[in-house]
Amino acid sequence: MLVSPSGPIGPERVARGIELLTEWGLRPVPAPNAYARRGYLAGDDALRVADFDAAFADPEIRGILCTRGGYGAQRMVDAIDMAAVRRDPKVVAGFSDITALQFALWRGARLATVHGPGAAWLDERTPAASAESLRAALMSPEPVTVHRVPTEDTASVVLPGVAEGPLLGGNLCLVTASIGTPDMPDLTGAILLLEEVAEPPYKVDRMIMQLRRAGLLDRIAGVALGQFTRCADGWPVTVVDVLSELLGGLGVPVLGGLPIGHGVGQLTVPVGVPARLDANAGTLTVQPAVR
Repeated sequence: MLVSPSGPIGPERVARGIELLTEWGLRPVPAPNAYARRGYLAGDDALRVADFDAAFADPEIRGILCTRGGYGAQRMVDAIDMAAVRRDPKVVAGFSDITALQFALWRGARLATVHGPGAAWLDERTPAASAESLRAALMSPEPVTVHRVPTEDTASVVLPGVAEGPLLGGNLCLVTASIGTPDMPDLTGAILLLEEVAEPPYKVDRMIMQLRRAGLLDRIAGVALGQFTRCADGWPVTVVDVLSELLGGLGVPVLGGLPIGHGVGQLTVPVGVPARLDANAGTLTVQPAVR
C-alpha cells in the first residue's frame, strides 16, 4: 500500500513509482487518503494515521511504501496502533522525514524498516541501479552491501576500523528532532546512519553538536555517512570539514561516501537490523529486513 505520512503528493508524481512496482510483480494500491492535502501536510493527522493503521490491519497488504518525505510524520506517530504492527509485521519503506516514523516503529514494535526512495519516483535521480536496490531490499532475504563511492561529497571522511551493531538513523534533522522523545533509540553499540539535504555546514555542525552534547554519540560503534546533498553556503568551511572535525574525535570507525540519501543514485538499506561497517574496505553490509 502507498501511504503519505508526511507531505502532500499528487497521483501524477507517483505514476512512475506505481509502474515500477507493477513491473516487479507487486500490486500497488494507494491508501484512501494518499493524495489528501492540508497545506504542507498530506491531510489531517487523523487521516494519515488511519491509512497507516488500515495498512497494518489488512492481512492482504504485505508491504507499505511511503510516497515521499517532507514534514508531518512526527505529528502522527504517537497515534499509530502499535499492537497491530506487532501482530502482523510488514516491511515499511521510505526516507527523509520518514526517519521519524521508522524510529517510532523501532521503539513501539522493534520493527526493522527500509531506508530508501519513496513512490514519488524520478528516474533522473534514482536510475536503474536505485530501482534494483530498492527491489532487492523489499523482496530479497539476502544481505545488502553498499560500497563507498569516491565521487560522493563525503567520500573523504573515513576513519579506519571495523564496527558491528544494529544500523539505526537516517536523516540528520529528524534524528536530532527525536532527542527527548520516546522514539529516540539507544545508540549504544549501534552504527549510526546519517544523511542530509539542503542544510548549510553551520546547521550540520549545530545538529551533530547537539547529538554529542546529549551524550548520544558516546557509545556508538561507528558512523555510516550517506549523501549530504546541496549542503553548502557562502562560508569557506564545507560540510566535509564539519563532519571530519566533529566525528573525528569519537574514536570509532567512520565511513563516508555511501550513496544513501537525497542525492543522485540513492541506494536502499534496511535499518534496525545487524550491520557491519568496514571503513578499511569501504563497505557497509546490512542484514535483510524481510524474511
